[in-house]
Amino acid sequence: MASDALLRLWPAAGVRARAGDLELCWADDELLVALAELAGRGVHAADAMPFYTPWTRGTPEQVSRSVLRYRWAARGQLAPEGPFNLELAVLVNGVVVGSQGASGENWGALKEVETGSWLGVAHQGRGIGTRMRALMLHLLFDGLGAEHVTSGAYTDNPASNAVSVKTGYEFDGIERKVREGQAATLRRYRMPRARWLDVRAANAALLGAPVELEGVDALRAQLEASV
Repeated sequence: MASDALLRLWPAAGVRARAGDLELCWADDELLVALAELAGRGVHAADAMPFYTPWTRGTPEQVSRSVLRYRWAARGQLAPEGPFNLELAVLVNGVVVGSQGASGENWGALKEVETGSWLGVAHQGRGIGTRMRALMLHLLFDGLGAEHVTSGAYTDNPASNAVSVKTGYEFDGIERKVREGQAATLRRYRMPRARWLDVRAANAALLGAPVELEGVDALRAQLEASV
């Protein structure tokens, strides 16, 4: 648990979102090590690459270190006028199962971010991906006041595309990208605030439990005061 001094200076360290057995929370170093080791045990099949940056290539130790480097660098990127990077650990019944993040630029003016996530292979295929995306949307829209949230998935990643559809994103076109030296097609998705309000009202059972937010008001106040 973050100290009172850290919470005062950096409110993001106290952010938590809960819905039943599912929790998103800021990862301190102890939790971050568990997350890194989880990634080292595998995130996807060896012949697949679902990410924009191929951070999952390498030995288990190399993958774990990639997680540590990225998360340490991302911790301080929460400025409303520059990079906005909120990376949270995903827990189910207190066990670390994956990561859920949101990133963007110029939050103060745009209030728009892109969601990104991953689950350890042992925790896939159980509906966690849909629930953690929905919980992140609740945190972003209801907690932080987002206006738009986007996401993207390569066409050969049916699981991620299905999560965006299940959580109510609107299809927003395609984008061609270079993935590990080869052309690949990305499907784009968008969730405007008005759409989220309709989705939330029509799918009360999406998360399966009431949502509890902790530390979000303090982070929102800090971001708004910095604009």
